[in-house]
Amino acid sequence: MQIANPIYDVVFKYLMEDSKIAKLLISSIIKQDIEILEFRPQEFIAEIERNKAVKKKKVKKKKDEMTFFTVYLLDFSAKIKTPEGEKIVLIEIQKAKFATDIMRFRKSLGSQYSNKENIYITENDGKRIKKACEIISIYFLGHELENIHGVPVIKSEKKYIDVSSGKEIKQKEYFIDSLNHESYTIPIPELKEKRRNELEKLLSVFDQSNRTEDHHILNVKEDDFSEEFRELIRRLQKAVNEPEIRAKMDLEDEIIEELEERERELAVKDVIIEEQSKTIEQLQREINELKRTK
Repeated sequence: MQIANPIYDVVFKYLMEDSKIAKLLISSIIKQDIEILEFRPQEFIAEIERNKAVKKKKVKKKKDEMTFFTVYLLDFSAKIKTPEGEKIVLIEIQKAKFATDIMRFRKSLGSQYSNKENIYITENDGKRIKKACEIISIYFLGHELENIHGVPVIKSEKKYIDVSSGKEIKQKEYFIDSLNHESYTIPIPELKEKRRNELEKLLSVFDQSNRTEDHHILNVKEDDFSEEFRELIRRLQKAVNEPEIRAKMDLEDEIIEELEERERELAVKDVIIEEQSKTIEQLQREINELKRTK
């Protein structure tokens, strides 16, 4: 079966716009019972030159010679069941192709913590109380981590520790939870390993070793997935035949190529600057030696 490659932002967004599938994927990752899931998209605009001939000729760019590409940060508001009762949490999903995207993650988290709209109302003894939404972050990375390998899904969780005894405190505290967040990091290159559980089987839809010659398409076997996950597979299969999605995937390829080209240019400039610095230091040493000789 051929499916659209969900590592592309436009395909991932198409997949997660289906609330049933989004609920299935998120609940499978965070292992929590989601009662209600509400999609809250945010958009960030990135600008890129599509007509590279204009760039090569060093002609001043016109407005109609620019392409604007929309990158989606996916936010969800979820009502989940916990042993302490129901609560509303904000679930933020980000996808990064480069390790340098970490600063975008930090900026986004800061805006979520400071957003006055990220609250919900509870009642206690007839009183209405405003509470800050806790945040859960899920990061899909297109690159390997520096030190941790062979682990497809990594959870960083909130734990309370009694500093004096070193023991974990099991009771939950709203004050602490609202100022900290748990996160899940999924390095996509690690998904090619042996599937140890149902979650890793589900996430294998991101396995880039299944790419065809057309990197927009993955080959998967529907029988490899349990019945509850097959609706997700079929939606990705449907995306293959959407002309608008295919066009945006082409555009994403152009953007990545442009970013990689700029990164190579910066690397060359760094080498030149380093060599120039060494030359200047050598000249300065020679000048100082001449001064001492005189």
